[in-house]
Amino acid sequence: MNIRAKIYGGASAAEESLLKGKKPKGAKADTLNSVAVARETRRASNGRAEDRHRLTGEKANLTHNGVDLEVELINLSGGGAMVAGAFEPMLWDRVDLHLGNHGTIECAVRWIRDDRVGLEFAHETRLDWPSDQVAIVLRHVIERTFPHISFPESEQAPPSPVREESTDEHRDSPRHPLVWNGTLHHDYQSSAVRIRNISSTGAMIETSATVRVGTEPLLELSESVSLSASVEWARGDQVGLRFHSPFDMNMLADSRPTVATSDWTPPSYLDADHNGSDDHWGRLSLFQLRDELEGFLKR
Repeated sequence: MNIRAKIYGGASAAEESLLKGKKPKGAKADTLNSVAVARETRRASNGRAEDRHRLTGEKANLTHNGVDLEVELINLSGGGAMVAGAFEPMLWDRVDLHLGNHGTIECAVRWIRDDRVGLEFAHETRLDWPSDQVAIVLRHVIERTFPHISFPESEQAPPSPVREESTDEHRDSPRHPLVWNGTLHHDYQSSAVRIRNISSTGAMIETSATVRVGTEPLLELSESVSLSASVEWARGDQVGLRFHSPFDMNMLADSRPTVATSDWTPPSYLDADHNGSDDHWGRLSLFQLRDELEGFLKR
């Protein structure tokens, strides 16, 4: 630096500063990528491309033709599951997959390869109550949510109180096309969920969010229906909840379900050639369900 030029002025006085500006090292004020973080090890795989539903060493129970057996869960997501076990089903056989407490879901066999079986989950929400109570609740839900579908005037008994669950009665419950959705408030966040099945003591929900076992979230079905629960188990996209207090099934009439769509896309591990069609499910339309419920309530 020219001191004489600084004192008496000169051509370089305007060009040079008395004190040079600092050149700090490290993070810059408004950038997040200025600090390089050394990675101790290289990535072993592309984590974003991995199948998040792939399970290792998971076991579940399955009921086929009245026989209970243990199977290995290979894949599990919102649309279905891949299992391996010592049973020989036929295409479109009905099976019940038991993932845990409150975690029974009805499935159809979609494909069979060697000892592996692809299962497609039922589209509708399963209501685990005696069939007579299910019929009454479904009628109330249809009348409130789908006013264009009317029931003929008929006398009917008032809803009976909730009874203990009975597996035999569940099998005769009317099939329906309704799906209940909700919101799970957990870990300072809210996640959209689909109700796979629900009873007076708990429910199985489907969500893409990570839900920790042992937490106590709030399941919101509508503005007026919220249920406090504990997370008992979580496998893939499926989560088992235990309600802190008994749930009155008549409150389902206060929440609005949607109709299961027919353009469901199966997960990749269920995408296989088969000779069946969605007609094998025998899922009732709303009009068919109305006729079914009307006949059921007159018995």
